[in-house]
Amino acid sequence: MIERMRQILLKEFIHLFRDRHARFSLIVPPLLQMLIFGYAASYEVNRVSTAVLDFDHSQESREFLDRITASSRFQVRDVLQNEAQIPSLLDHRRVVLVLQIQPGFAELLRKGQTAPVQAVLDGTDSNTALIAVGYVDQIANRFAADYQLQLADRMRPSLATFAPSIELQERPWYNANLESRWFFVPGVIGTLVLVSVLQLTSFAVVREREVGTLEQLMVTPISPAELIVGKTLPFLIVGLANVIVVAILGSSWFEVPFRGNIFVLLLGTTLFLSSALGVGLLISTVSETQQQAFAISFFYITPTIMLSGFGYPITSMPTALQWFTNLDPLRFYLIVLRGTFIKGIGLDVLWPQMIAMAILGAATLTLATLRFHKTLD
Repeated sequence: MIERMRQILLKEFIHLFRDRHARFSLIVPPLLQMLIFGYAASYEVNRVSTAVLDFDHSQESREFLDRITASSRFQVRDVLQNEAQIPSLLDHRRVVLVLQIQPGFAELLRKGQTAPVQAVLDGTDSNTALIAVGYVDQIANRFAADYQLQLADRMRPSLATFAPSIELQERPWYNANLESRWFFVPGVIGTLVLVSVLQLTSFAVVREREVGTLEQLMVTPISPAELIVGKTLPFLIVGLANVIVVAILGSSWFEVPFRGNIFVLLLGTTLFLSSALGVGLLISTVSETQQQAFAISFFYITPTIMLSGFGYPITSMPTALQWFTNLDPLRFYLIVLRGTFIKGIGLDVLWPQMIAMAILGAATLTLATLRFHKTLD
């Protein structure tokens, strides 16, 4: 049995390294995608295109707008003269945000009253709009607090010193500067490995059928389980190598720290790859052509990434969908990746995710083995 599996393993490696396209797809795309996604995937919003409309023309309104201009979060592109200019700017996407200061802004502040500032936003990109409003709110609150102190100092200098205030002291753990890239880079590692390994594995059996070597396998004494193991191990090794290379690139290039135990990461990767390989082989056994295998694998990959928590919090999904994500191995693997990279936690914390991936991997590999038939049909 061991000799038969060794021969299958050797055959797969020979085919893999002889295939120029396979060698290219294993090395170049993951590295390029790591660099592209590492820069592109971010929750941070900078240089929001902004226009301002100041009807007050007071010192206070200019000071407030100066704070907006000085922030790297906004890029003021237009100074408007009237409200009729706003629709055209938003329709043509010249700006995303328009700040409008009404007449009497300074007068209300001097009286100690609330002075409204209107933010007109392009809501088609709701994420950018919400984050931009949050930035404006922070600047406005800080400006209001400083102005109140200045006003109290002018009116009653003796009381200004004792004016009560609350100061929020932030203490972010694990990611002191709240770099969103630290969250996304480990996630990119998981998605890249899933895509590369799943697509290679999904062609494993169907390729044998297309090139005519499946008939040769049928007349051999090899069992379905031995064939599955022989076709799984090469891609498992390739997947582990991919993780190591892409993780080194992400950690060194994007300066995402790795604080955990490498053996915990490799264990989690092995369990995750067992699920990905099982799904890939299952797709390969039900597909008639490589084009069909590619289409089915694409149909699987898209919801897997969407439901994994890669870009959207699982807790924000409907309850039924949250339960459904328990069938997604990438969900558990992302927890392992981010836990080992950023938090430095070990098996004492990650064991539930390890067990979940082990169960899913065993289930998919078993289904693939049972589904495989040594027939041409």
